[in-house]
Amino acid sequence: MKANRFQDKVALVTGGNSGIGRAAAMMFAAEGAKVVIAARRKDLGDSVVQDIKNQGGQAAFIRTDVTRREDIESLFEAITTQYGRLDCAFNNAGVSSSAMRRTVNTTMEDWDWTMNTNLKGVWLCMKHEIPLMLKQGGGAIVNNSSIAGLRSEAGISIYAASKHAVLGLTRAAALDYAHRKVRINAVCPGFIHTPMLEEPWQLNPKIQDLTREMVPMKRFGKPEEIAGAVLWMCSGEASFMTGREMVIGGGQAIHS
Repeated sequence: MKANRFQDKVALVTGGNSGIGRAAAMMFAAEGAKVVIAARRKDLGDSVVQDIKNQGGQAAFIRTDVTRREDIESLFEAITTQYGRLDCAFNNAGVSSSAMRRTVNTTMEDWDWTMNTNLKGVWLCMKHEIPLMLKQGGGAIVNNSSIAGLRSEAGISIYAASKHAVLGLTRAAALDYAHRKVRINAVCPGFIHTPMLEEPWQLNPKIQDLTREMVPMKRFGKPEEIAGAVLWMCSGEASFMTGREMVIGGGQAIHS
C-alpha cells in the first residue's frame, strides 16, 4: 500500500463512529486525509476523532442524521466553510433490518426507518457531494451496499430492497458524471464483525455460529478489510473504475 495517498485531501465518512466507518476514517487519516466524520452518536464520534489525533492525524466530527435534510445541509455547509472542497466520500451510514420478518409482516415503520437511512441518506449525501466535486474538477464516492444488494435471504426483504436500490443509484449516478471526473462505486460487504452484526446475537447466541457457517471461509470479515477496499476505490489506483461494486464476503456471494 502506498503511504499518504490522500495527503491534504478531504474525506467524508458517514457512520464513521463505529464498525466499517470507523476503520475507514482511521485509515484515511493514516494516509494523510483531513477526515470529516458524520454520525448520530457524538460520544463515539468524538472518541474516533481523538484516536485519529492521537496518531497524528486530522479529523472533525459533525453530528449528522443522514435521514434529515437539515442535518445534511448543515454538514456540507460546515465542510465548505472549513475546507472548501471534498475529494472523497464514503457513504457508509446504514441500519440493518429492525426485525427478521417476512414481507407481509413488516411494518411501515420498518420500511421508513430502513429506506430513509440506507437509501435516502445516500441520495441526500450525493446531492451535496457531487456539486462540490464538480466544482473542483473531480472526486470519488463509494456507497456502502451489501451482499444483500445482490442476493437475499428470507426475512430481510426491506433491507435487501434498500441495498439493491443503493447499487442502482450508484450505477445511474456514475453514468451521470463519469465524463466530469466524478467516480461513483459501491462496496458490498458480507458478514463483517461489527456492532451491527452482533445485535441479533444478543437475542439468540446460536445465530453467531449459524451465520459463520454461511461464509465459505468460515469466519467473519474485519472492518479493516472493507475499509482497505474503500480507500483503494477512492484512490488514483482505481482511476478507471466507476459504476461498479466490489464484493467482499469470504466467498459468500459466489453462488448468487
